[in-house]
Amino acid sequence: MAQQTATTLAERVKRQVVISVPDRKLVVMEGGAVLGVFPVAVGAEVSPSPNGEFEIVSRLTDPTYYHSGVVIPAGTDNPLGPRWVGLNKKGYGIHGTNMPGSIGKAASHGCIRMRNRDIVQFFALVSVGDTVEIHGQRDEEIAEIFGGEADESAVALAHSASAGSAGGQ
Repeated sequence: MAQQTATTLAERVKRQVVISVPDRKLVVMEGGAVLGVFPVAVGAEVSPSPNGEFEIVSRLTDPTYYHSGVVIPAGTDNPLGPRWVGLNKKGYGIHGTNMPGSIGKAASHGCIRMRNRDIVQFFALVSVGDTVEIHGQRDEEIAEIFGGEADESAVALAHSASAGSAGGQ
């Protein structure tokens, strides 16, 4: 049984998490197929979520919160909720919340917040090594995944950047 479990984990395809800051949504994908879409809270204007591609490096159940000399153990007062999915950018992750009214808003210190029931479901879908893309603008990729139209300025910027890099080689 243990050997079968190890083989199953080794064969598992890496999953991709894509977060749209403007849409306040997160999607989990495998091989182009959507496994789940969740509403999220993103970083506030004064503490925005980082943009870019990251990797999941840790997964914790019932995490303890540490911030500026404050320690809050697992429980209803913990701002991380019941799960923490840490990224390879120190201090940033995807987690639950003790403030469910913040979901759908720009309200965090930069992390991605999920409803507690959603973080438990999300936690079961992802593993260490899966990729996380955080997009600050609605480009064509985000519009295709989440629906709607791309932000024209983001599309123009992406096209000029790709044309510039192709011409320089």
